[in-house]
Order: sequence, then structure tokens, then C-alpha cells
Amino acid sequence: MQNIKIKYLSDKIEKLQYIENKSDWIDLRAAEATSLKAGEFKLIPLGIAMELPKGYEAHIVPRSSTFKNFGILQTNSTGIVDETYCGDNDQWFFPALAMRDTVIQVNDRICQFRIVEHQPQIVFQEVEVLGNSDRGGIGSTGKQ
Repeated sequence: MQNIKIKYLSDKIEKLQYIENKSDWIDLRAAEATSLKAGEFKLIPLGIAMELPKGYEAHIVPRSSTFKNFGILQTNSTGIVDETYCGDNDQWFFPALAMRDTVIQVNDRICQFRIVEHQPQIVFQEVEVLGNSDRGGIGSTGKQ
């Protein structure tokens, strides 16, 4: 088990919780009330800073209910925080684009994260033939 240092930059949000046997994603909460008009962009503070272990990074994505509940999209699709972003004031943010007028309250769960190891060093080996059977299309259906 890894120990990870966390600094809360807001005393208004609930502490992070890892919910065993449910998911290995951890919810993040808005650290300030935010009103957005349709088409408006804002960095929503999440009220935390962390010191991730060397060789690890955090992947931040919206919760499955974020768009339904708040009408916001994460503008970079996935946020990546590496272990170098570890200072006392290196607060995590959620870059939100509002698709409708919305209000997000302090402590609303708007995104989630997980911590993963960095990808190992790889070398691409160019070949003429991969030697596998073709699926004949795109994606899991194999249809174009």
C-alpha cells in the first residue's frame, strides 16, 4: 500500500475516501461555489494538492453523472497530474465548459481520479506484416 501526502486547501470539502470493493476511482469535489453560463469556461478548484510517489501520475476524469447533473464537460477530456506537481499550492483543478447555465455548489462531486504508474519505456519495431488475422473493421464490432 502506498502512502500519499495530501494537503487540503479548503476546509469546506469532505476528505477524500477510498471506497473498498466498490471502485478504485476516488471522487473529487468542487472547493468553491461556481456559476457558469452556457458556453463559459472556468477552472474549478478541487481544494487539494498531493505529493504523488515517484513514477506515478493521477488521471482525472468526469464522473458518469457530471454532465447529467451539471451540464459541464472537462475541456481536456482527461487531466494528467504527474509527480512533479507536488508543491503546497499546486492545487488540482477541473477545467469545465458549461453546455447550459449551471450552478455547482461547494462539495459537489464533479470528477474522479485514480493513480497509475507511468508507462514503461518502449521501442517501436517497424515490420511489414504483423502476422495476426484481420478483424476487418473498426472498434469492437469489426464493422465500418
